[in-house]
Amino acid sequence: MTQLRMGMVGGGPGAFIGDVHRRAACLDGDVELVAGVFSTSAATSRRMGRELGLSRARTYGSYLDMVERERALPADQRIDFVSVVTPNHLHFPVAKAFLEAGFHVVCDKPMTLTVTEARRLKQIVRRSRRVFALTHNYTGYPMVKLARDLVRAGDLGALRKVVVQYPQGWLSTRLERTGHKQAMWRTDPARGGAAGCIGDIGSHAENLAEYITGLRMLELCADLTTFARGRRVADDGSVLVRFQQGVRGVLLASQISVGEENGLAIWVYGDRKGLEWHQEAPNVLRVTSQDGPFEVWSRGNRYVAARSPAAARASRLPAGHPEAFLEAFANVYRNVTDVIRARHTRTRPDPLAADFPDVDDGLRGMLFIDAVVKSAASRQKWIKVPAR
Repeated sequence: MTQLRMGMVGGGPGAFIGDVHRRAACLDGDVELVAGVFSTSAATSRRMGRELGLSRARTYGSYLDMVERERALPADQRIDFVSVVTPNHLHFPVAKAFLEAGFHVVCDKPMTLTVTEARRLKQIVRRSRRVFALTHNYTGYPMVKLARDLVRAGDLGALRKVVVQYPQGWLSTRLERTGHKQAMWRTDPARGGAAGCIGDIGSHAENLAEYITGLRMLELCADLTTFARGRRVADDGSVLVRFQQGVRGVLLASQISVGEENGLAIWVYGDRKGLEWHQEAPNVLRVTSQDGPFEVWSRGNRYVAARSPAAARASRLPAGHPEAFLEAFANVYRNVTDVIRARHTRTRPDPLAADFPDVDDGLRGMLFIDAVVKSAASRQKWIKVPAR
């Protein structure tokens, strides 16, 4: 397969997610990082470029410089797509610049800082006719895809209830005061957004619930709290949700749950069966029923592939060999890059390759975040989540 050339904006020294993106994008050997701007400091960007083995000529001092100089290169040398892994406040301007210059874009979540930016970016993506993907990486797990396909097939019956939680404990103290880079920008409303933990990890919970159920959130009632005294954003959130088709839900997101690591989990209940998935034990899906035994579906087995071709496509190893966070990220990148290759060759991609979060999912996430903030600040019990 043709190797695609990748650029990156962000992900410099001290960044967590940039290294994850680099490893995941290149996991299957069909993507190569060839260019980037890794810091707002040109000197730091150049140092990072050297560490990554990039040429000085392809390590830039600003994203606008990168756009212009990459666009000026011959088509067989310039980047095919860019990965945007900056703090949230830069997602919109960076994605906009590359899309309008004709480049495909992969962007970390949440898509933008505001709903207004999200709506504008959706228009820009449509006009550009370029591939845009959002890395809600948890949709890349094979057993999440199996869960979605079991729901689609009607195995659970008519859906009734969704419970999704995302507890972390790393911000249980004022870590941002110690100079911790990730804590500093994530708790800064100007860079991370006004919603705090809901924007950072609650958006993953929202996306996971809508991905598995196929249902949109219609209304919500939210409570946001800041437990770490002096912190400028909420570090804990509880949300009641009304989905389409009368389905009810609860969404919990917290970064002050002492001792918790990365406890994303979801339960979906229908009138016949229920299912349960935990990100910290991602290779199994538990299915329950009222009168039958518990079922434990294990990734990589033929019975999983028989029910979910998407889960089979997302598996690289035989059963019993755990696959997890990096592989899920890599599954998003593999689907995105397969679609980009199809664009280059003017062929139809495998329909399963279109299974990645896009600009519509990004807008849905921002509409959810905005509704949560409004609900928490309002005396009104229920706030509508706009459809678009």
